[in-house]
Amino acid sequence: MATISLRITDEELDILKAYAKINGKSLSEVVRNVMMEHIEDQFDMQVFAEYEKEKSEGKLKTRPVNKLWEELQL
Repeated sequence: MATISLRITDEELDILKAYAKINGKSLSEVVRNVMMEHIEDQFDMQVFAEYEKEKSEGKLKTRPVNKLWEELQL
């Protein structure tokens, strides 16, 4: 497992430690989870923006969900 370091103020560290304690997690877990959630949120927003663009340009291709289930044999 890799290790990273980052510089934060003492006040920011206190906030992170308090948050970790309240949630019963380690400081590493808190920082890792928040970073990953932020990345996931940005990805989701990018996908949504692409969807909206295709929709507004009339390029969005959709199909009934039952066709998807058939393809997946569900």
